[in-house]
Amino acid sequence: MRHTRLYLCRHGEVNGDGKRRYNGHRDVDITPAGVRQMERLRERLKEASLTTIYSSDLIRTVKGAEIIGEHHEVPHIKKPEFKERGVGLWEGMSFEDIERTFPEDWSAWLNDVVHFVPPGGESVEEVAGRVLPALYEELEKNIGGEIVLLGHGGVNRVILSDAMKLDMKNIFRIEQAYGALNIIDYYDDGMSVVKLLNG
Repeated sequence: MRHTRLYLCRHGEVNGDGKRRYNGHRDVDITPAGVRQMERLRERLKEASLTTIYSSDLIRTVKGAEIIGEHHEVPHIKKPEFKERGVGLWEGMSFEDIERTFPEDWSAWLNDVVHFVPPGGESVEEVAGRVLPALYEELEKNIGGEIVLLGHGGVNRVILSDAMKLDMKNIFRIEQAYGALNIIDYYDDGMSVVKLLNG
């Protein structure tokens, strides 16, 4: 049965200080280690028969997409719909800083990861509402082909949860390391099969 293959990647390392941060819509660049992670992805995908490369419009995914594209003369399309989740006042803060500065909000977030909206940000439900229609629109344009989406941790978890029909409340049961590669095959009958996860 015909399928469309999605190589779903996460951008390379961004912070370089060992702290887990919510960067959200902040336009932070990847570190030298992050560049090396993207170069490894480039070599892993060297023989793929790509038709299009997609990324968000943030530099951390744009740069990764450009590195992967060095072996492929295909369009690179930047879509703002594939941006990471906006977390408003939390952007740039470490998890520890958020818990200390916004204890009530942090507790509310842990109790409802799907619907909670950080101050000035967006919910996971809202992220899914912009990411998934954009993804399916591009899959429809590339039926039978192979595409790359250079995405973000939160965005990738939403896509993987959708592909595996998992409730979005379980998104943090899915690991997405810097430079991760996931492979999802989308079939004509609507079936999606995750062939590789966080590889």
